[in-house]
Amino acid sequence: MASKYERIISDCRARNILWEDADFPAIQSSVFYYQTPPFTFQWKRIAELNNAQASFLNENAEFDVVPGKMGDRWLVSCLGVLYSLRNLFYRVVPADQSLDKAMGIYRFRLWWCGEWVEVLVDDRLPTINGRLAFMQPQSSNCFWASLLEKAIAKLHGSYEALKYGTRSDGLTDLLGGVVKCMPIVADTIRPQTLKDHLATTCIVTCIAVKNAAVQKKNTAERLSNGILLNVNYRLSCLDKVETVMGDSVQLVRIKDTFSSKPFGDKTNFIGDWSPTSKTWERVSSTERGRLLAQLELGEFWISFYDFVHTFTSLEIVYLDSDTANGEQMLKGRPLHWKMKMYQGQWKRGVTAGGCRNHESFHINPQLLVSIQEKQDIVIALNQHTAVEPKVIGFTMYMWNRDYSLNECLQKDFFKNQVSFLNSDYGNTRHVSYHTQLDIGHYVLMPTTYEPAEEAQFTVRILGTSSFRLSCLETQTMILLDPFPALKTDDNVQKIKSICQYEPVYMQLADENKTINCFELHELLEACLPNDYIKGCANIDICRKVIALQDKTGSGRITFQQFKTFMVNLKSWQGVFKIYTKEKAGILRAERLRDALYDIGFQLSTDIMNCLIQRYIRKDGTLRLSDFVSAVIQLTTAFNQFHSKNYNQVNVIEVHLHDWIKGILSC
Repeated sequence: MASKYERIISDCRARNILWEDADFPAIQSSVFYYQTPPFTFQWKRIAELNNAQASFLNENAEFDVVPGKMGDRWLVSCLGVLYSLRNLFYRVVPADQSLDKAMGIYRFRLWWCGEWVEVLVDDRLPTINGRLAFMQPQSSNCFWASLLEKAIAKLHGSYEALKYGTRSDGLTDLLGGVVKCMPIVADTIRPQTLKDHLATTCIVTCIAVKNAAVQKKNTAERLSNGILLNVNYRLSCLDKVETVMGDSVQLVRIKDTFSSKPFGDKTNFIGDWSPTSKTWERVSSTERGRLLAQLELGEFWISFYDFVHTFTSLEIVYLDSDTANGEQMLKGRPLHWKMKMYQGQWKRGVTAGGCRNHESFHINPQLLVSIQEKQDIVIALNQHTAVEPKVIGFTMYMWNRDYSLNECLQKDFFKNQVSFLNSDYGNTRHVSYHTQLDIGHYVLMPTTYEPAEEAQFTVRILGTSSFRLSCLETQTMILLDPFPALKTDDNVQKIKSICQYEPVYMQLADENKTINCFELHELLEACLPNDYIKGCANIDICRKVIALQDKTGSGRITFQQFKTFMVNLKSWQGVFKIYTKEKAGILRAERLRDALYDIGFQLSTDIMNCLIQRYIRKDGTLRLSDFVSAVIQLTTAFNQFHSKNYNQVNVIEVHLHDWIKGILSC
């Protein structure tokens, strides 16, 4: 079956037209969504830019991309890393594209929301006074980067959104890996740290960030040794060299991602061990030849001492085995990262419990990580939003053997247990953590910082050995009878207070001393005090009370049944009060699960989601009437099921007639 790209190409050729992307139109809001720029953009196709040398891609061209007016230098730096890894580059930028055969449509592949997605764009690009406004080539006349920037802007919703991107975002979207930033501290980082990372399927980059003066337009600033500021350089390997004096010097081989020139006069790096450095006089010609033979285009050597004093941080991209196999440089690494992934969502009142500072923390998704042998683990949390991201992070606990391995941990567990690790929290798309785990079971809790914040997310865990990842779920069951019948030893005072309503009841009752839902409604209007419990005097609740207690199909209940309901209503109100701390009569959605648990219901995430969708109000809260409706509906549903659960195996066979009848009774 032809892909969407192939169908569009075929259609455009048949009609002899150039494609126009209706999903990302050539209008002002595709550039600036929130702000209003002081100028208007003109959209031009590449063929309209008066560049006779224009091409989509030239394999032999040097990387010469500059950011333009948006100033998204972070993305240029990430593209430099991608361009230096040709096999990974062609996965993102398919090479079988050209300006003369494209019919105005180009395709790119980006890692987005936990999967590789194909993004289609047309070649209409925003210009100002006939010149490209954003990313563009300096001299190569290759426009792949301009079009790729447009594809990324399309995913983000606008070009403006790229102003707020980070190198971590870019490396993740382009390489499909998990990114971890590590500060370079001269007294703590060791050569073995770099060697350990380079022994695995990860790409190690380093960057020099200084509080420098304002940079010139489209010009990257350099340090005195020629290193570009705010640009990712890629580490290739480490080596030691013996000097003629018998000293041993630790060297680091680095790839300048903005250069494809051989080691020589045009090498940008001009520090020790650069082509013109006299440091080479300290080693024999044999050692010099051995070191220079290792260098590929754009690479140079730097001493480890200068490395840690030049660069300020490492940005490491961990790639799983499948992704890394596409790059020749990574295939031969001794350790390949194995990846497990879980995709979920934080939903208000269901799984959005906030961080561990909040009492609703336990309702967040709980992921069980089972480690079979001691290993390094990288955990990454990614939220599926680029505009106005939530503050996110995660917490991990060691499993307590007193609890089952099959069900979610309850609230009490988190009150008594100290967390094993905690990530930083930030309003970024990605949060990651690198640690080592011993054999055992661990529970990972991905969260937003505040409760009730909704977003979709992906958790990826990479390990150097085998492990398992699964989502814990709560089994739906009744723990206590939510609607017990009255007994002689029940609170006499409660029953006596309800008996005072018998005269009103008898005025409304029929000759059989029973009432229907409308008469119950009148009775509750007369009996319930004028506070928030008065909201329970509504016809919907009355219908549910009748359906719950009517066993004959008459649609009526007795005074004894009315008393049973009123006693239970008072009991439910007592539980409701416990969880309405801030304001009487208002229950925050994230506390509904605990309140229902105290009534006697243990409910799965799916069932909680159904309840929240039915009963939550616009402000994210529930009133007592909503809570009572939910309790009655659940009680009826469980009663319907248990009446047919003859074998006590929690599986029933239901005739269509009985199924529809049961649904309408809830």
